[in-house]
Amino acid sequence: MLTARSLRNSLALGLLITVAVGAAQLTAEQDHQRLMDLLHIQSLRKGADGRNSQAPNAANYDESKANPYPTLPNPLILKGGKRVTTLKMWWTQRRPQIMEDFDREIYGRVPQNVPNVHWETTSTDRETKAGGAVVTKHLVGHLDNSVYPSVTVDMQLTLTTPANATGPVPVIMEFGFVWPAGARRPNPPPVPPGPTWQEQVLAKGWGYAVLLATSIQPDNGAGLTAGIIGLANRGEPRKLDGWGALRAWAWGASRALDYFETDKAVNAKQVGIEGHSRYGKAALVTMAYDQRFAIAYISSSGEGGAKLHRRNWGELVENVAGTSEYHWMAGNFLRYAGPLTWNDLPVDSHELVALCAPRPVFISAGSAEHGDGWVDAKGMFLAAAGAGPVYTLLGKKDMGTTEFPPIETTLIDGDVAFRQHSGGHTPAPNWPTFLKFASRYLKGPEGGAPLTSARALAMPSQDVAAKP
Repeated sequence: MLTARSLRNSLALGLLITVAVGAAQLTAEQDHQRLMDLLHIQSLRKGADGRNSQAPNAANYDESKANPYPTLPNPLILKGGKRVTTLKMWWTQRRPQIMEDFDREIYGRVPQNVPNVHWETTSTDRETKAGGAVVTKHLVGHLDNSVYPSVTVDMQLTLTTPANATGPVPVIMEFGFVWPAGARRPNPPPVPPGPTWQEQVLAKGWGYAVLLATSIQPDNGAGLTAGIIGLANRGEPRKLDGWGALRAWAWGASRALDYFETDKAVNAKQVGIEGHSRYGKAALVTMAYDQRFAIAYISSSGEGGAKLHRRNWGELVENVAGTSEYHWMAGNFLRYAGPLTWNDLPVDSHELVALCAPRPVFISAGSAEHGDGWVDAKGMFLAAAGAGPVYTLLGKKDMGTTEFPPIETTLIDGDVAFRQHSGGHTPAPNWPTFLKFASRYLKGPEGGAPLTSARALAMPSQDVAAKP
């Protein structure tokens, strides 16, 4: 039954997802317990407490305690122990093995019967942004729910492109977020001076898009019988290897790219994906699973994203396996916070980065001093470094170092890149660096929207912009 509580949650999130009375409806706690019962798990280890440094389970920020399992799975060793030495071995043997492990144990499988999406342009605005004329399209992706009318999903997407471009333009797509109605927002980090990320993208003659992730799949465990997961499962609870929200959001990004392939204003072979925090996780999953995306900006993704699962720093596997975040992952992921350990995971996040190869990936973090310690900048750096051998095998360049650099060191000479800025939990300070990196790969036609405003002309250098 659709409970009053679940209805309030749906309304508060402002989702364009509806569930009719009669759909299987469990609270997050009930669904989490259901998975534990299926896995025959009595209890899970507690996650790290990032708020109370005196708690018995206080988050660790001591590097001497951060690597209980220093040996990572080798991305270039087949299950049988044979070393991968050729491109064919990578593409036909090792890469499918790694993807199968992520499907089964980490992010879950996308079912075969996912409904089709029909994109509708609901309105088109002609505006002036960043000193240039742009066209903004507001789009809705209607999912075919004829097999299960009780769940309706309408994905929300906006696309902004330069009005005077002489041809199709590259597009950077961000996973967007809308705060739930009435939610108490944390204090945002200081905004660097200079143009917004959208203005910076337009300044290059490119376009940008924003995809509302929660219009694809709710960001809570109670919503697993709604959204695209609920629709594909016809309102029934998911299986242990069924997809979680991260994989669902990534699926939605791929459907947006499907639309871009039909829009003459977009160069669909030059579409990048960007996300921050939980949406940084989703952006990395998107890049790993859909080889059509040209480049990725992965900001402060932490555990479940680019951070190594085997690292004891900040957020842990146990946090993500808890009732407030487990819906991001496959049900099987809970095992590694209970009877199994992080070291039992068949893969780690360096192999998720490796799945992006040979395409360029920029991994970003803020400073622990200003509030981004939870995501483990070093753990994400080590994942980028660990993907290096795969990039090298595929004829690309790694970061050029495996030593964690001082803060604000820019490592963008390779095809896998990293920079930790001195701001907090925000992608803003690293946008100039990412766009410099991306400019090696994305090329737009002339006729974009130049930044001619006084604010744009006053844009500081990237290192100044990185200061909080």
